[in-house]
Amino acid sequence: MFTGIIETVGTVTKIEKELGNLHFFVQSHISNELKIDQSVSHNGVCLTVVGIEEDVHKVTAIQETLLKSNLSALKIGDLVNLERCTPANGRFDGHIVQGHVDQTARCIAKEEQHGSWLFTFTYEPQEQNITVEKGSITVNGISLTVVNSLINQFSVAIIPYTIEHTNLQQVNVGDTVNLEFDIIGKYVAKILRG
Repeated sequence: MFTGIIETVGTVTKIEKELGNLHFFVQSHISNELKIDQSVSHNGVCLTVVGIEEDVHKVTAIQETLLKSNLSALKIGDLVNLERCTPANGRFDGHIVQGHVDQTARCIAKEEQHGSWLFTFTYEPQEQNITVEKGSITVNGISLTVVNSLINQFSVAIIPYTIEHTNLQQVNVGDTVNLEFDIIGKYVAKILRG
């Protein structure tokens, strides 16, 4: 379980292919604190740490994960949003995030607005994947508030701190991001469908 409050940004230092899987080696200032078998969110995808060497940790993404997320597009040098699981006695600053990416979206607008940024994303509409005004959405693992909601697109307003401390700084128009829709909204949508 995560909250969507990004702990740090890591850098992809190496990628290895093994059959249908990709092994990612990520350097960060928390990598040496991680443990084998620990779950860590990478751009919103919950991955298991399978190796650690000094300030680099290794995770593996299977084919299903690669098909549903933007991880297959990662290159050496790319930034990755990292968040460790929320401790049971910790603060819950974001919203309930499972680390299970629902689908990807494409950035169609990025506008600077007097010191903040407005990002607009479009996605293929699916019955259970909805956004609502002032509701929560997870973009690349970041808990954000929807400020504009349409059937297949939404916008989020980003403060300078979030730009500086996440990989949204390198997201531009045309880029693909990972989406995890609010779990409560998905349950409500399913109940209403009957």
